[in-house]
Order: sequence, then structure tokens, then C-alpha cells
Amino acid sequence: MPANTTASSGQQADRSVRKKSRKGRLFVIVLVLAVVAGVGFGAYWSVSTVRASFPQTKGSIKLAGLAGPVDVKRDGNGIPQIYASSDEDLFMAQGYVQAQDRFWEMDVRRHTTSGRLSEMFGKSQVETDEFLRTLGWHRVAQEEYDKKLAPSTKKYLQAYAKGVNAYLAGKEGEELSLEYAALDFRNDYKPKPWTPVDSVAWLKAMAWDLRGNMQDEIDRSLMTSRLGPSQIKDLYPGYPYGRNKPIVQEGGHDATTGTFGPQGADQGQQQAGQPGQQSGQGGQTGSGTGLAGDTRAPDGLQSQLGGLSDVLDGIPAVFGPSGNGIGSNSWVVSGQHTITGKPLLANDPHLSPQLPSVWYQMGLHCRDVSESCNFDVSGFTFAGMPGVVIGHNQDISWGMTNLGADVTDLYLEKFTGDGYQYDGKVVPFKTRKETIRVAGGESKSITVRETANGPLLSDRSDELVSVGKKASVASVAPDRGDGYGVSLRWTALTPGTSMDALFALNTAANWEDFRKAAADFDVPSQNLVYADTENNIGYQAPGRIPTRAEGHDGSLPAPGWDPDFRWTGYVDQAALPYEYNPKRGYIVTANQAVVGPDASPHQLTTDWGYGARSQRIYDLIESKTKGGGKISTEDMRQMQTDNSSEIAELLTPMLLKINVSDKHVREAQQLLEGWNYTQSPDSAAAAYFNAVWRNVLKLGFGDKLPKELRVKGDCLSVEPAENTGPADEDVKVLECGERDADSAQPDGGDRWFEVVRGIVEDGDDDWWKTPKTDPESKANARDQLFARALEDARWELTEELGKDIDSWSWGRLHQLELKNQTLGTEGPGFLKFALNRGPWNLGGGEAAVNATGWNAAGGFDVIWVPSMRMVVNLDDLDKSKWINLTGASGHAYSGHYSDQTDKWARGELLDWAFSEKAVEAATQDTLSLRP
Repeated sequence: MPANTTASSGQQADRSVRKKSRKGRLFVIVLVLAVVAGVGFGAYWSVSTVRASFPQTKGSIKLAGLAGPVDVKRDGNGIPQIYASSDEDLFMAQGYVQAQDRFWEMDVRRHTTSGRLSEMFGKSQVETDEFLRTLGWHRVAQEEYDKKLAPSTKKYLQAYAKGVNAYLAGKEGEELSLEYAALDFRNDYKPKPWTPVDSVAWLKAMAWDLRGNMQDEIDRSLMTSRLGPSQIKDLYPGYPYGRNKPIVQEGGHDATTGTFGPQGADQGQQQAGQPGQQSGQGGQTGSGTGLAGDTRAPDGLQSQLGGLSDVLDGIPAVFGPSGNGIGSNSWVVSGQHTITGKPLLANDPHLSPQLPSVWYQMGLHCRDVSESCNFDVSGFTFAGMPGVVIGHNQDISWGMTNLGADVTDLYLEKFTGDGYQYDGKVVPFKTRKETIRVAGGESKSITVRETANGPLLSDRSDELVSVGKKASVASVAPDRGDGYGVSLRWTALTPGTSMDALFALNTAANWEDFRKAAADFDVPSQNLVYADTENNIGYQAPGRIPTRAEGHDGSLPAPGWDPDFRWTGYVDQAALPYEYNPKRGYIVTANQAVVGPDASPHQLTTDWGYGARSQRIYDLIESKTKGGGKISTEDMRQMQTDNSSEIAELLTPMLLKINVSDKHVREAQQLLEGWNYTQSPDSAAAAYFNAVWRNVLKLGFGDKLPKELRVKGDCLSVEPAENTGPADEDVKVLECGERDADSAQPDGGDRWFEVVRGIVEDGDDDWWKTPKTDPESKANARDQLFARALEDARWELTEELGKDIDSWSWGRLHQLELKNQTLGTEGPGFLKFALNRGPWNLGGGEAAVNATGWNAAGGFDVIWVPSMRMVVNLDDLDKSKWINLTGASGHAYSGHYSDQTDKWARGELLDWAFSEKAVEAATQDTLSLRP
């Protein structure tokens, strides 16, 4: 039994939040609480119940299966450092310790990846499970484990599972966590033993949320119901190479495929490969191209994809809201620019806020590194996975950001009888049966159908099925059949070797080892940055990235019946970009373009991030090193928390020129005078500008988008999308938005920075015109829209923050609430009180380096964050720094549940001990595990 420890007395009261709960919640839990309410939670949660699951962190425990003694040393934040004499003992202890702190989280994750949430939470999760079973994450992970992974990797996974199961032995209910005690009221669910495949499957969840441009692919197609090709092109402008530098500027790929040349400022905008490049003009209700390759979309494609988007909204968003906004910062500076003379490496992945954090900090140390014990590594990993995902060992450090490669394609499939059409023939579906067990209810069986392109996502939506049956076809599509469906081709549905890559990264000793490990990191595609103690820095783009036939760039759904749109293979690892010791002395990756427009023979994506964050980091580094200046660890930390707004710098001078007659609006406008564009938590100017920006986007763009992209509750009287001419112009219908608040458009990210930048000098561009634009006014359409946005923002903030502008602040508007991603999201007040924390008033913002993301269409809530921050000092690893979003523990009343969050919110970092001497000095609790 675990020893009792003292519960934290610093629990925060649950505060009511004005905004709706985010789509990023893992699930909607309908916990039947009539019985619970009858007895009263307050009576049930005794001190012994709260403390029953707290881990033992001192003394000694005998653990069957260990070959030798293992020491677990925890610092004042409860972060464990494990010392063992063999690889198997090291990973068995890792499994045991992570289960001590986070088993509820681990158990929920494995039920997510295997589509078995209904076993825990009942019928409310059946539809989610159906979709997850259709994707088949766990099935692919099993095949990966059986056929692809190295024997050593399997050995580590087996040892880890053995450690988790050693912890579970003899425990149930409240001995595991408060959540299990609450779940006992609902059903008699008992956790099953952990398996190695449970760990492998988590990589599929990671890949799903970092899957690239699938949502953009859907959105562009949905836009065709109201926007013409030229308008869609406006909303997806080319990457600004002349202003925002790509990652690789001096590097290359193997000589057999060519080298990358320098990227100059005169390259201008990207032209080739961008979506929406079709010729011709279209009005707001004009038709567009709904399928790739000038293949006209069948009637009903918009409904198909709109329904698919709704289905995707219901899928557990582990890292962020459906892939939107998922980004990260990582950069490395060589010793020529640092105070120490050795590299510094920074990383902060931008992910969905969760409680506990998705990350888990720990160190894994062999007492003597040898053939039988290979690891001396420390950093951030996921509870449920052995090894370290991001961090450093004794020789190298590495960081990751999302590359954003286009690794998914949607295909519209044409059904005929019991098959689908391909290349003029009818091909039978590949099918499998899945049985979903439901807590408190009857099991449900489903049939999963697959085409050669992948699983039919549309089978999981009755709406999609009915629309597909009714859809007619254009002349270029097959002329007979029973309807249409939507299938998904995705690299992660092919078994791979990413788990091998993680262990190889953990033990890499140099650049060659690092690149060899990266070659196995197939999904998700990540930008990997590198530094070592020998003063080398580098970058490698890994990943399984598909190649497509000429004319198909993956930007729009493809016709599944046409063989010309099948993938033709994958980019060879040797052809992927890298950079090693560039002359400039630093490498920045923040989801911008990897290479210049003509640098690579292979298309990686048409949907890069637009480089606002990356260029700001470049500018900060260059300003610090100008004239021979040197960068310190503290400088790197300050760069991570930079709050500057690029769009504010562009628009504020224009907004200040707008003639405002209303004294209250003028009072708010004056907040922008002298503002330095920094979005600090206490800034009233930042609050007002961001409200103005939100209203500029709504007036200029949001009200012109189809309902499938607009936020729920946003209702407009518009012409029907199918209007065909003047005879219909007086017909109006009420159309209400259908998107959840954190995935609606326009979201206000740096793509929208570029959209506005491209038209802002033309005061009479059509996008600025609204039904209220006065053609007789002396002011142009843009300035009229800006004036209205200034006014609307004033009254919006009056409602949100009060009439007195002296009380306004960005932090009051831009708040982070940490919610337990299961029972703390939907459920009774007491559980929310027990499991959730916050709010915190934050600075930063969308596309700032301090990327506390928010969706301008939906409100000001923080929906993704720097989920951790680290700065690694390769001169003295013990002088490295790190911080997690929450804390080490997943136990709600532990002192380490959210003990890092206040420091994280202030931009502070913790000391990161690595050497045995430093770890010993930081240790407060030692637990000895004995055979």
C-alpha cells in the first residue's frame, strides 16, 4: 500500500467561466449523479479517500521482476530521476513511477487510442469509439509491434509494461485515483493489465493531432459554396519568403538529389503549389472547384465535408483543437554567439492545455553506461510511454516542432452496390467487424469498410451516408452508383518505426547517430533541432511524406475513382532537408516553411505556417548578436516569453488615423497611442487591439464565409448558397454557424495576418465592403470597416470588462482555465471543484512567440499554450532550465498537481539537475525499489 502524504491545502475554488467549454475536451462525460447527489460528495470524499492514491516516495518497496536495486530520487517539485543498472530495470521502474503519478491519465489514453472509451464512460462515448475504431490506431500499433519494431525496443516496452502492472497489482478504485472512486458510482469498471501496444498506440494519437493540412483541405472545399476561386486564393496567400525566412538556408539534402541554395530576400511570394491558384473570377455566391484537378464536385460534397468536419470535432483532441494552431518554437544557437562558448537549445511545444499536462518530466540514468545499460537521458515524455521524447543525454540535446507536412488526403469515393469504383472497375470493400462494449449498456457492433485509399470516415455519420446516396455527379465522374463516401489516406495508418527512433534519439552520441535515429521517425513529421557538447548544431526534417502525381498537390479532396490521384510513393529520407553548422550560427524552427520555393524537388506541403513567430525569433537573435553580442540562458528564456504582436504593429497606425466621433470609442482608441505592441497581461491597449482585430476579421471575412466555417450561434440573413442569378437576389435565408468556437474561421492566426497584409493598402478592396458600406462616404470601405470595428470592440469590452477602461487588461480577457480532461470537463460541480484549477490571466497571444493561442472567431479564451518550456545549456547541462504547464502528479490534491503553473504563467523556469551530484543535491525524497 502506498504511504499517506499530506494533501495540498492550496486548492483553488472553481470559478465560473463566461465562455463555452472548448472542443479540445477529450470527451463529454455524462456521469449519472442522481445517486451521488443523494448521498452528497462532501460526505463521501473523506481525507482517507483523497490520500489513498498518493504514491509512496520514500522508504523501500519490493518489486518482483527487478534484477537489481533501483533508486527513484524526487526533487522539491516531485520530478523523478531513476537510477538503475540495466535497461530492463530502468524501464520497469519508469513504468512503475509513471503509474504512481499518472495512471488515470494513462488508462484514459489507452482507451482513447483503442476506441474503448465506452467501457469506462458508457453510451455517451459510443460515437467517438466508432470513429476511433474506424481509424484503427490500436490495430496499426499492434501490427507495428508485431512486425516492425526492433527486438531491443520490444524489450524496453515489455519492461515498462511490467512496471506498470507491478504498480496495479492488488490496487483498485480509490487506491489508484479519485477519478476511479467517482467512476465506481457509475459502473464496475476495473483497469486491465498494461500492454506494450498500449504504449505504441499513443504515438498514433500524437500523429493524429499533428497530421497537417486535413482541416485546410476540408475548409477550402467548403468555401466553394460561397466563394469563387480567386477569393479562396485571397484567403490562402503565398508564403512571404521575401520577409519570413525558411528554416533551411545553408543546408541541403544528399548530392544525388541536389542541394539547397541560399534563400535571398528578393525571392518574393511563393507561386507554385499554392492552393486556390485557379484562374478566373468568382463572386461571393459563385461556384468553385470542389475536387482536386479540375474535377467538378458531385452535388452534396459540401454537405459530405461539413458532416465530416462535425465528426472530427467529436474526436478526442489530445494536443489541440483538431490540429488548428498546433505549433511550437524551437531554436538552437551555436557557441560562437553564446556566453558559454557552447550551444544553447530552446523548445516550447504549443499544445492544448490539459490537467495534468500532456508532458511528464523525468530522468533515466544508468549507473554505468554500458552495453547492458545504455541510457543517461533526461527530459519530457508522455505518461504511458517509456524513454524521453524531448530533452538531452550526456552528449546531445534535441527539440521538436511540427513540420506540418501534408501526410493526409481525403478521397471522395463512388459507391456501386457492395463496392466502389476505381479505374473503371468495381472493387469490393475490405471490411472488418468491431464490437464496442458499453458500461451499463448493451454492446454495439459496427462494420468498418476500407477502400484502397483508406477507411471510410463517412460510414460513421448517418448524415454523410444519406447525402452520399442522393448525390448526383458531374459528367467527368462515374455516371452510375449508389452514392458517395469520404475515405482517408494517412501515413500513420501504415505501421512504422517511430518508437525505435525515440530510443535511438535517447542514446545518440553525435550528429551521425542523430540523423540515423531521425530516419526511423516516420510519423508524425517533426522538425528536429540538434546541439551537442562538441559545439555542433543542426536540423533534420524526418518523416514519411507522400509523393503525388503531377497536378495533384493535396490541397483539395481527390476523386478516389481516378488512379491519377493515388500516392506514387514516399520521399526518400536522404532527400529530406537538413542543415549542419550553418555559418550564421543559429537555426530557428517555428512551423514556417522548411525550404525556399525552388529549393527542393519534393513538395512537403502547400500549407506552411506563415512565419510570424519564426521571424520574430530571428529578429531577436540578430538584435542580440549584432556587433558581437552574446546570448545567455536568460536571454533564451526572455525570447520564449516575447509577447510582441506583428499584426498590431501593422494595423495600429492605421487605426489611430480613423476619425471617431463617439467619445467613449475615442477614449478606447487613445489606448493605442504610444503602445509598443506588447501583449502583457496588464495591458489595456492589448485588450482593445485584439478586440478590434477580432471585429475586423468578422466584418471583413467571417460574415462572408459559409455556415460550415462560422462559429455556432453566429446567424446571418444571406442569399442561399445555390442562388444562380438575379431572379434569386431578393431571397434571404437565416444561416447559423456550425463550428465549435475554437475551430471556427477566421481564427486570426498568421495566415490571416497575410490575408490582411495583402489587401490593406487597397482601401476599396471587395473584402472591406459590407452591407453597411456607404459608397457616398468620403472614407473608403476599409476605413469605414475599421471605424465600425473600433466601435464594436469598445462595446464588446464594455460588456466583458466594464465601462471603465482603466480597469481593462488583456489578462482579464485572455484567461487560461486548466481542466481535468475527463471528469473535470463535464460533470458535477464538486468534481470540477476538486479536479480543475484556474483561471490564470495571461499575456502573449496568437502567433506571438509566447503563443497563448485564441480563436478570434470564437472569443478570447486561451485554447493552446506553450505546454512546456526548456533551455538546454550544452556547456554545463546542470545549468539547463525547464518548466511544465502543471506538475508531476495527476492526483488532484497532491502538492505537485499544479505546483509549476504559477511560475509557468510568469515565464519562469526551474533548475534542471542532470549529473548525479546535482540530482543528489536537489533530492528531497528517495524511494528504493528492490527485487
